[in-house]
Amino acid sequence: MAEAVHYDIEHRSRYHYSGSPKQCVMMLCLKPRNDRGQRVLNFGIETDPAALLTSEQDCFGNTRHVFNLNGEHRVLEIIARSTVSPTHFSPLPFCLGAGAWKEIRSWKDSFALWDFVHPSALTRPSSLLAEFVERHGIQRGEDPLQGLLRLSDMLHQRFRYAPGSTSVMSSIEQILQSGGGVCQDYAHTMIAIARSWSIPARYVSGYLHLAGLDGEQAPDNATHAWVECLLPELGWVGFDPTNRCLADERHVRIAVGRDYRDVSPTRGILRGGESAGIEVDVKVSARTVSPGSREEAFSERTRVLSPK
Repeated sequence: MAEAVHYDIEHRSRYHYSGSPKQCVMMLCLKPRNDRGQRVLNFGIETDPAALLTSEQDCFGNTRHVFNLNGEHRVLEIIARSTVSPTHFSPLPFCLGAGAWKEIRSWKDSFALWDFVHPSALTRPSSLLAEFVERHGIQRGEDPLQGLLRLSDMLHQRFRYAPGSTSVMSSIEQILQSGGGVCQDYAHTMIAIARSWSIPARYVSGYLHLAGLDGEQAPDNATHAWVECLLPELGWVGFDPTNRCLADERHVRIAVGRDYRDVSPTRGILRGGESAGIEVDVKVSARTVSPGSREEAFSERTRVLSPK
């Protein structure tokens, strides 16, 4: 049996405030998903100042942690550590069956898929998007899988990876106008076009282990976003237009949603004081584990810690 790969991940967020907030309520979406073959072997969160966290699950199956921090503070640090065993991905077929488009059209009014078929706040259709599609001759084609692969490749070729050129809440109009953006902009644009073809598409937040991508357009801090589309015969298939590849063992899934707003890693409300900025540092390292070892046999362990 081949050795297994484990990813050790540290996600550190440090908020600085002007003035001292008297109260801070934060919601975190930092725990990787335990599904589709991906296993979370260890997970823990630390906060400084110390806070008591509670966990809940949202309507998309993502795990969230919430805490209420009372007392003045000038800095808030949140550290999430994970150990994840990635899933194994099998090669895709060249194309789908003859009835694939007919089956996809039948999903349009499905209650379960409604959120992923219709526009969302950051994936809305527009005249600028329609002009972009027409100018570049973007067509769905005879086969949905091949159409999505061509779309992903085209976005990779037409857009310029430009960190700092957009914000996490930028509309797709910004990347369509400038031609430059980052992973969430690529993802939002692909989702908007896929949904216009009636293909269910969702936004995926996660981490990316950079090995094997040649460093061409890999995000500097290893946080990442890509797209999953629902296809007949295959289920949800991941497309990474930023790096011109399919999502595979290097992609660690944290959360899925309609767009970035559903899966932001941290968000909060302050009473008193103002946010003066945030520093985010993410480290993803890979290691191999022998089959049958004690570590490979770990079940999931979740812990919430406060600093000593």
